[in-house]
Amino acid sequence: MERVPLTASGLKRLEEELKQLKFFERPAIIKAIEEARAHGDLSENAEYHAARERQSFIEGRIGELENKVSRAEVIDFTKLSGDSVKFGATVTIKDEDTAEVLKYQIVGADEADIKKGLLSVTSPLARGLIGKSKNSVVEVPTPRGDKGYKILQIEFV
Repeated sequence: MERVPLTASGLKRLEEELKQLKFFERPAIIKAIEEARAHGDLSENAEYHAARERQSFIEGRIGELENKVSRAEVIDFTKLSGDSVKFGATVTIKDEDTAEVLKYQIVGADEADIKKGLLSVTSPLARGLIGKSKNSVVEVPTPRGDKGYKILQIEFV
């Protein structure tokens, strides 16, 4: 079974979402379905069909989260060090075209949020950075052609 790399905070967020769905959302949707059933003819009952659709989404998400949590491999990046980029590293890079300086932490796919500086380990940029060292120039394929980034700093914080 393939492991899912996560930071401790990423695992905690997944577990909190799972708890919310199982103990609050699921009971609420069951109640909504019961209420919609009480309104009569189910074939023309939009509330019932909407509630059933929501229930299907919730059950699917619960299954997905349970699977990921059970396969989670928490990587404590505070214990990592070194001169090359790896999972959990915070990397400062410079766009070779625009000279814009960007800072990202490489995290698991489920915890990625580019607006917060959390870059998915599966993204093309992260895959290009992994294994490289400070002052390396990385070429990353984009829809508009390859983009170059220079690694300015690697931290494990």
